[in-house]
Parts: sequence; structure tokens; C-alpha cells
Amino acid sequence: MKKNIHPMERGARMAVGLGLMSLAFWGPSNYWFLLGVVPLLSGLIGWCPPYALLGISTCCKKCDCKKSSGCSCGC
Repeated sequence: MKKNIHPMERGARMAVGLGLMSLAFWGPSNYWFLLGVVPLLSGLIGWCPPYALLGISTCCKKCDCKKSSGCSCGC
């Protein structure tokens, strides 16, 4: 699995996932908090299955990293 999510997007996905999962501890008692597992896992792994199916990658390309200074993409 090649990473296809930019580090900034990974951080946002993890924050949203943790926010949704926090609903398990406060609010009405239901299972909607399980939706937080999906963005959390994709943020931790750095790979999004729908992006892979559609050929989308938000990671910067290797040639872009060489041209721009300070790119911390890691892809």
C-alpha cells in the first residue's frame, strides 16, 4: 500500500476521527462514534482505499519535493 494522503490531511483525518470517537464518552448512547474509526485508521496508515480506487493522491510528488524547499511529505 503506497501512501496517498498528505501529512496535513492525515492530521485532519486523525483529529476528526478522535472527535467522532469521543462521542462514546459524552452525548447520547449510540454507535455513531464507530464512524470515527475510519478516518482515524486512514490517517494513521496514510492510505485511503477510495483514493486508491479513483487514482487520487494528495501526497506531493517526488519531483515537487525536490523543487520546493521544506516539503515534509514523506511520500
